[in-house]
Amino acid sequence: MLIDTHSHFYSSQFEEDLTEVIQRSKDNGVQQVLMPNVDLDSIDRMHQLEDDNTGYFKSMMGIHPCYVKDDYKKQLDICKSWFDRRDYCAVGEIGIDLYWDKTTLGIQQDAFRQQILWAKELGKPIAIHARESFQEIFDLLDEENDEALTGVLHCFTGGIEEAEKIMSYGGFKMGIGGVLTFKKSGLGKVIEQVPLSELVLETDSPYLAPTPKRGKRNESSYLLYIAEKLAEVKGESLKTVSEVTTKNAVELFGL
Repeated sequence: MLIDTHSHFYSSQFEEDLTEVIQRSKDNGVQQVLMPNVDLDSIDRMHQLEDDNTGYFKSMMGIHPCYVKDDYKKQLDICKSWFDRRDYCAVGEIGIDLYWDKTTLGIQQDAFRQQILWAKELGKPIAIHARESFQEIFDLLDEENDEALTGVLHCFTGGIEEAEKIMSYGGFKMGIGGVLTFKKSGLGKVIEQVPLSELVLETDSPYLAPTPKRGKRNESSYLLYIAEKLAEVKGESLKTVSEVTTKNAVELFGL
């Protein structure tokens, strides 16, 4: 049994065949799917999906760094208010993204820090988005990390130095997705050196579909391909990879 720790299942890309996609995920052994919020517009769709499929989906609440704009403080106030009304498994998806727009670094850092403080106050893990921003992420985590802070570096694609840095924090895991299956990614050589106890599985669907579905819409049922590749990389059985990564997810997110 597998847990997809990061999927945008509420995406409009799933509107036409949502029921079939959910069934395929269950048929491929995905027992639960965690959904990170991205902005104010995604909240209602995410909540509806969770409510319509009791127990199968668990939501996170936060603002994705690409949606941190001039009105981010208002957005944060609205997101924070939801924690008084619903139970979330994490604060996410939060972090820093310098791929699209470096001019917003300052407000991204402020939004990231504020949401980290929520997580520590609420006793929730954080789901971190880091794109071309490992150093900026680590600088902020170095300031805020303590025994109260836990989380996952979603869609980990770093090298061994980044992996060791994440492990040094003590309460963090690395989210492994479709990139592991890409021939030229080099991620397998890094993950060979990382204990299974430090990893959780994710799809980031509908993005980053794994081989052999690369280039197509990703979905949670494809988590099986990622688990199989991780088993190959680690020289472990699929059963062991499933059991360990599921245990890691359950403990990290309080499932």
